[in-house]
Amino acid sequence: MDRPHHKFWPKRLPHALTIPATSVWDNLAISARRYPEKVAIAFFGRTLRYAELQRQAERLAARLHAMGVRKGDRVILDMQNCPQLVVAHFAILRANAVVVPVNPMNRAEELKHYIVDPDAKVAITTGDLAGEIARADAQLPQAQRLAHLVVTQFTDAFDPQAPDAGPIPAGWKDWLLTRHPLPELASGRVTPWTDALANDLPLPPLEVGPADMALLPYTSGTTGNPKGCMHPHRSILHNAMSSAVWGNATQETVTLAVVPMFHITGMVSMMHANIYSGATLVMMPRWDRELAGWLISNWKVTSWTNIPTMVIDLMASPNFADYDLSSLVHIGGGGAAMPQAVAQRLFDQFGLRYVEGYGLTETAAPSHSNPPDAPKQQCLGIPFMGCDARVVDPETLSELPPGEQGEIIVHGPMVFDGYWKRPEATAAAFVTFEGKRFFRTGDLGRTDEDGYFFLTDRLKRMINASGFKVWPAEVEALMFRHPAIQEACVISARDAYRGETVKAVVVLRPAFQGQVSEQDIVDWCRANMAVYKVPRIVQFADALPKSGSGKVMWRTLQEAEGRSG
Repeated sequence: MDRPHHKFWPKRLPHALTIPATSVWDNLAISARRYPEKVAIAFFGRTLRYAELQRQAERLAARLHAMGVRKGDRVILDMQNCPQLVVAHFAILRANAVVVPVNPMNRAEELKHYIVDPDAKVAITTGDLAGEIARADAQLPQAQRLAHLVVTQFTDAFDPQAPDAGPIPAGWKDWLLTRHPLPELASGRVTPWTDALANDLPLPPLEVGPADMALLPYTSGTTGNPKGCMHPHRSILHNAMSSAVWGNATQETVTLAVVPMFHITGMVSMMHANIYSGATLVMMPRWDRELAGWLISNWKVTSWTNIPTMVIDLMASPNFADYDLSSLVHIGGGGAAMPQAVAQRLFDQFGLRYVEGYGLTETAAPSHSNPPDAPKQQCLGIPFMGCDARVVDPETLSELPPGEQGEIIVHGPMVFDGYWKRPEATAAAFVTFEGKRFFRTGDLGRTDEDGYFFLTDRLKRMINASGFKVWPAEVEALMFRHPAIQEACVISARDAYRGETVKAVVVLRPAFQGQVSEQDIVDWCRANMAVYKVPRIVQFADALPKSGSGKVMWRTLQEAEGRSG
């Protein structure tokens, strides 16, 4: 069936791709065979070539197998961007296991869930985070604890004294250059990264294929703990390939890899798409505008996937005129709308059209993207390769005409298999529409006459802070652990830089009134949850509005915040 957006489809591309009958691991193995001496990763002056990347991944896979990891086992991977993340990610896949990517900003209280829920027995992390995992592990019953923790230091991957290491930001030096002492694991063993790779152990046979689970990334929702999204190799393969061809990637592509690769967008649309293509990843462990400008200029970066706040920040640098962005041929991202004025400046100054996309953890990142040759600003784009997306009435599930707001539903090879151990949540997340299984995104949107999609609101309560998704129910559950908090309701507040930020309306227990300040609550949150989840604003209230059934009426508080903003 021809859809309105097909007339804007890139003429060079088919509407759908055939998924290979291989595993995601094969993408690295094939690129290493084709381009053994080509730079796969550049990190502070040190380069890792494809053959060496494969060799390190295979050695770590052999070590994981010796540790007892078997087909389908879940292995935690908790790191900021660094070469070891890529090595470990592919090593887990080569060991026939499942990658459980964890946001490194999570603290011990949050990390317990990521150990227990996937039944993980092995975790791989960096020295700065290892103590937090060990603390979380020690608080668990013995039967649920980790058996192995593999720990790398950032300097395992680069030499800070190398003349071409580049400008390491001053504020990063303690973080990156310190070799942290290894923690003790309550009931298991801690292995240094270098020891883990120093082996001649046999590799297990490669036993996984397109239908086997490859990834178990976690996403939160309106209630309860984060849920694991079961992604088979085929959904990751599809979006890796599709992202590559959509963005004109080749083996000559040089990508600035700063979007976090523990997140589904950085993992699939950046890491996997580039490894599939045999391209080069110029890696940043986190965002710094001066380092980004230097790397783009010195590595002649051609492609940059980002969140809009990064572009805004780089263009605000007093040194911006000194950077050479002329090599860039593709720039785009998602997570938040790119302000129209900034997108226009990119086009006027550099001839670059900012390509926005849309997707969720459940859709392996893109389900929608703007055609690179015909993007619309502040728009989700059109349904991605192989994707059928509709806007329907959330109650009747009848399709709505252009211009009318409804829920976005998605069908296609990028959609996950379901939620780990949550059959009821899985059943609720899917509907049958025109005889096909569609995923309910929970996002409200509309289409225009051309078939482009626009986000208008959310059925879910998710807050989008600089591209990081914050789920109020999860923040509230953590806040209730504070002895002074009787009730808390988390809503979004407007923020000039982040787009949205986190606000908590709090009712204190009577005994603590006058004894605890709003700042005390913020400080406690910083110590107990990932920094992007921390309420930047805390407002005390005598009571929260409630419905007749006693439920907190969060929407009333949200609407009041909107009026005051």
